[in-house]
Amino acid sequence: MPTFLLTHHHTALECAPLFAAWRGFTSPLRHRDALSSCPQGGHRLWWVVDAPDEAAALGQLPAYVSRQTEVTNVRLFPIP
Repeated sequence: MPTFLLTHHHTALECAPLFAAWRGFTSPLRHRDALSSCPQGGHRLWWVVDAPDEAAALGQLPAYVSRQTEVTNVRLFPIP
């Protein structure tokens, strides 16, 4: 199954609504850690997800979150 990096960006004012959007939303990403730069003022979040395609990867996020999320197909790659 393909692996995707989801990169979400938002403003400081959007932090509270962003986290509120997860309430009542069923997702394998809920109640799991995500990488975040919010505490440092960067206001970006990252998830690595497995999904059959980009739409399914974005479907793991609430619509409010997915609208500002970039999807990148990735895989582990050995660095010599």
